[in-house]
Amino acid sequence: MDDTISKYFPSLSAIQKDKLSQLKPVYERWNSMINVISRKDMDNFPVHHVLHSLAIAKVISFVPGTRILDIGTGGGFPGVPLAILFPETEFFLLDSIGKKIKVVTEVARELELANVVPLRKRAEDEDGKYDFIISRAVTQFPQFVKLAVKNISETQKNSLSNGILYLKGGTLDEEIEPFIGRVKVWEIKEFFSEPFFDTKKIVYLPV
Repeated sequence: MDDTISKYFPSLSAIQKDKLSQLKPVYERWNSMINVISRKDMDNFPVHHVLHSLAIAKVISFVPGTRILDIGTGGGFPGVPLAILFPETEFFLLDSIGKKIKVVTEVARELELANVVPLRKRAEDEDGKYDFIISRAVTQFPQFVKLAVKNISETQKNSLSNGILYLKGGTLDEEIEPFIGRVKVWEIKEFFSEPFFDTKKIVYLPV
């Protein structure tokens, strides 16, 4: 497994380490057949994709039985790395693009991630209820909130109230302005020292 990840997550089990170390070769193979990650980005895969996804685990540790919907999962981020970290949490990885869901399905099968459920549909058509909606910057935050709010369950079981956990970079002042007073933003550079995270954030909106 990449040393960068074990540096920030020192208490991983042998199984978690093994699955995290398999991520890059499995994605390289599938990416050569179905391009879901840019070639340039594959070189930085452990930091740009895996560690970035795992930033969410620095603000919450999901309790067993938590249900999570990853909207616009693409090739499976942030859902797949988080599913390795939280094997007793259910992750539903949603994308409308068939080839992306094909990759997610095969990666989950090869890594034996029984807690990953791929969903090929539009977010507008999903009517299930979840404790948290996660995503990696698929649209402007207010639009995402409109899309996701219908899917959040009222039953609480985690240290944070149910809501949205959104990974986004850059300046967010305008996007989060409608939610001032409710929204919380963490700078990922407070958790990880790599320059890639200098402008990256986790936006949390309890719903």
